[in-house]
Amino acid sequence: MRRSWFRRLLRLASWAVGAAVLLAVAVVLLLRWVNPPGSAVMAEAALGAWMDRNRSFVLRHQWVDLEAIAPTLALAVVAAEDQKFPEHRGFDVEAIESAYELNQHSHRVRGASTISQQVAKNVFLWSGRSYLRKALEAGFTVLIETLWPKRRILEVYLNVAEFGPGTYGAEAAAQRFFHQPAARLSLAEAALLAAVLPNPRHWLVAAPSTFVLQRRDWIEGQMRALGGPEMLGEIDAYPNRSRRP
Repeated sequence: MRRSWFRRLLRLASWAVGAAVLLAVAVVLLLRWVNPPGSAVMAEAALGAWMDRNRSFVLRHQWVDLEAIAPTLALAVVAAEDQKFPEHRGFDVEAIESAYELNQHSHRVRGASTISQQVAKNVFLWSGRSYLRKALEAGFTVLIETLWPKRRILEVYLNVAEFGPGTYGAEAAAQRFFHQPAARLSLAEAALLAAVLPNPRHWLVAAPSTFVLQRRDWIEGQMRALGGPEMLGEIDAYPNRSRRP
């Protein structure tokens, strides 16, 4: 009797896992063409503000297509966050190994998330460092890299990344901090936005610290070293800017 009950429970669990996987595949595939109205991180922030009765919280977000975002910002986030983005398949193994070695001898945890991993986390998951969340992040990253072109990954990232408290996406950030559309961001403005990405709730675009300004200057140098916005043509982000014959 107990064996029969255990088998039924195991069969039910298997069906549940299978259904969850199929649902995840379907949702990720759908979002290849349908723009997400928001993200899990946005929902988490809004819920947290509501629970804390923070009436000053305002969620700023406006989706714009990649063509409406200055190539300088796309290049800036690649230079700052994931320079191997055009070539990896979701994970930067060397960066992960380097971060692991550093974290063994440091009290400060260093991450090694690629742009693809950040899309997986921001769109589908919650904040935190649990093993469950990291496992789900890895799974969604594989799905995203399998089902989406690099261009789509970059487009979604630029529309869901947090650039300041309550400010998500390139258009909302450009309008809030520079009073202009994302399509008109200069190289220096794009580099400043990218400079705060690791910690946008403490590193502020509106009042950048000396460290943030130094990081901005470093990003500008990396953007030039990568070849400028023309480099993005290599991942079909801006095909008309491709250097390929």
